[in-house]
Amino acid sequence: MAIIEVENLVKKYGGHTAVDGVGFAVEPGEIFGILGPNGAGKTTTVECVEGLRSPNSGRIRVCGIDPQSGDGELRQVLGAQLQESELPDKLRVGEALELYSSFYRQPADWRELVEVLSLGDKVRTRFKALSGGQKQRLSIALALIGSPRVAVLDELTTGLDPQARRDVWELIEQIRDRGVTILLVTHFMAEAERLCDRLAVIDAGKVVAIDTPAGLVSRVDDRQRIRFRPSGPLDHAVLTALPEVDSVERAGSQLVVTGTGDLLLAVTTVLARERVTAADLRVEQTTLDDAFVALTGRRIES
Repeated sequence: MAIIEVENLVKKYGGHTAVDGVGFAVEPGEIFGILGPNGAGKTTTVECVEGLRSPNSGRIRVCGIDPQSGDGELRQVLGAQLQESELPDKLRVGEALELYSSFYRQPADWRELVEVLSLGDKVRTRFKALSGGQKQRLSIALALIGSPRVAVLDELTTGLDPQARRDVWELIEQIRDRGVTILLVTHFMAEAERLCDRLAVIDAGKVVAIDTPAGLVSRVDDRQRIRFRPSGPLDHAVLTALPEVDSVERAGSQLVVTGTGDLLLAVTTVLARERVTAADLRVEQTTLDDAFVALTGRRIES
């Protein structure tokens, strides 16, 4: 059974429809991503899942609980890291975790959490003295302190430098390995591709596709392109005769070979047989960003 069920969710603000018939289901143990540009309705959708906003219509269940009527029970099974969250500047890390622990019937051991999240040496550090990455790790710790079955993480790596972002990605994978189902909101393609088992692509308040990252890419174009500069004359016919090759084109001094399957092995085998060296060889594949553009007609600005 799905651990999160969203059916025909609609949320309006005055005359503006922010979420228009969104539906998806998340299986236990998944990292399920909601991907879309700013203003697409991602955060409004998850705030309805969290019970922070009341939808105009639709059905939502989290672990079988209606967020609108079972708020107290929902808090015991769902942990949330909000898109923007701040704590008092003078509050220490340990104090925040101890306070949040008191909100739950069966809290996690926050001392263990700080070690897992590399905050063990920051227990007595005030919130204002933490770096951006440390604040994000604390935010994740607060989302997990209630030993939730589901964690909602909303744009948690926005504003982080590349290394801090990768560190947080590793933490998310560790959280999933601890048995927590994760609903991840993001507009970073690399983040979605690295972490998510499946993705719902949302644009203008509607779900335009749900699939694995690889599945979304294959809907658009699963072909590969190999670019290289041959060291000597090469008859294109020896390449076009390969079952993996769809086309061979010349681009200046380079050849561009397009195809599917194990294209690289097939092409390099022929080149070796023909005693031709492939200089400046590059393999190009359709990306999740390409798939998003094909599905929505626009590119996300990161």
